[in-house]
Amino acid sequence: MESSGGGRGDDRSRAFDFDLNVELEFDRLGREPEREPLGGDLEPPPFVSETPAEGAPPVQPAHQKPRPKKPKRPPERKPRSARSETIARILWAIPWIAVAVTIVALGGLPFAAAMAAFAFIGLSELFRMVHEDRPLLVVAFLASAGMIAAAYYGSSFQIVLAGMAAFPLMFLVAASRGSIDGVTRSMAITAFGVLWIGLPFAHAVLLRELPLHGGALLIDVLVATFVADTSAYAVGRLVGRHKLAPDISPNKTIEGMIGGFIGGTAGFWFAGLYQDWLPGVDALLMGAMIAILAPMGDLFESMIKRDLGVKDSGNVFGPHGGLLDRLDAVLFTVVAGYYLSVAFVY
Repeated sequence: MESSGGGRGDDRSRAFDFDLNVELEFDRLGREPEREPLGGDLEPPPFVSETPAEGAPPVQPAHQKPRPKKPKRPPERKPRSARSETIARILWAIPWIAVAVTIVALGGLPFAAAMAAFAFIGLSELFRMVHEDRPLLVVAFLASAGMIAAAYYGSSFQIVLAGMAAFPLMFLVAASRGSIDGVTRSMAITAFGVLWIGLPFAHAVLLRELPLHGGALLIDVLVATFVADTSAYAVGRLVGRHKLAPDISPNKTIEGMIGGFIGGTAGFWFAGLYQDWLPGVDALLMGAMIAILAPMGDLFESMIKRDLGVKDSGNVFGPHGGLLDRLDAVLFTVVAGYYLSVAFVY
């Protein structure tokens, strides 16, 4: 009994000494002894693998929530290049130039009807911008059409009579609404539209109906107006530095205005070279007056849009904007063109 018990004790002590010596030896070498994993030769379960299979998505721990995917940002639209915008403007301008030349060449009643249609479009654009003031569109259109008819069948005196007839008509229409709240603003906006839009188109008819040279003079005025506008834009983009009226139109410059004045004057003068009945000095003077009034008409409409917080008056001319955006200068120059023609030519 003692011998067997002592043998087992010696075996244990010797095993303990061996393990202790092995651990001391590994401590001396700076390494840890290899220990047999639990479970013998069994392979570890797949979920403890530190090297996932190639191409497989990484495995997240059970306690960690998956990160939400960031929403993809939509691709930003590239701004329209200046070249493409210029091409679009040209493509829209070509048919309208053809329309303008055609109706001017026809003259007579077709031209007067076209002016009445343009007046209606312009009045609609204006009253759309000030719709809160409840303008009297029917009154404004009837008054403008009456002035255009008076210009075609009568004279400037009949235009005044047709314009004054708008006031009793305004009273009847405004009184029929049943409420007079804001009626002063309604009538003021209506009268403003008639004077600003209807009266110039009536003068366009007066100018076209001048004997012998009415059509040519109208073309001269239009050429000078559009050349002045284009020259002002080009010079302003190239060398413009000093703002002309930043509170009204921030993009217009003094250099552009000077370029427009030179271009408009030269445009009228060059058009007059083919008209032996218009002396060169008279053409220069008329062109200078047209070139001065053209930017004023442009700034006039810009001031109205700035006050109303509107960018374009409409979209009749596509990328060019509305009718008032394109003919704002003409509304000033065509009136002056008629009286200048009467003074210098007739």
